[in-house]
Amino acid sequence: MDQLTRAGFATRRRSELFDALVELFLAEGFAHLTLDEIAARLRCSKSTLYTLAGSKEQLVRAATVHFFQRASEDVEAAIEPITTARERVAAYLSAVGTALAPASTQFMFDLHAFIPAREIYEKNTRIAARRVQELIDEGVQAGDFRDVHAAFAADLAATMMARIQHGTVRTRTGLDDAEAYQELAAILTAGITA
Repeated sequence: MDQLTRAGFATRRRSELFDALVELFLAEGFAHLTLDEIAARLRCSKSTLYTLAGSKEQLVRAATVHFFQRASEDVEAAIEPITTARERVAAYLSAVGTALAPASTQFMFDLHAFIPAREIYEKNTRIAARRVQELIDEGVQAGDFRDVHAAFAADLAATMMARIQHGTVRTRTGLDDAEAYQELAAILTAGITA
């Protein structure tokens, strides 16, 4: 096996491990799992896990980054073929909800309790809010949305996104994060359509 083939295999194996790790964490959370349990569940050695990160905390952080990178790619791919502004905003927020749908209540609880992972979620929420503002700006420019203050509409969305992220919406309404994003999409787009 030549150097390039080995490098490609290592990269693919690393990505597969992160995908499996994310799937495990999303389904069950991560706070209760030890490195030994994670290795057993992923059918790999602890030394293999240490090639991904130097500690459980770093592994959780790296898996969280991996999850949000993939989710961002999926969300952008979902809106790429859509041309109308209203549908793009709705599809974007719905895709965010879809990306979060596999996240169990335990995962979200663990995420909020672990500051490095929570900071990644918060950063990605801010990025998503900026993206919503861009989409609204595009819609106003195209005449698809009435002349709303796009920054205000995006701030309104960001505020709700933060409430969703912090679990407030789940507690007050019973909606999980995915359902809450779908409701946000419906309300926001109905309110700004020309």
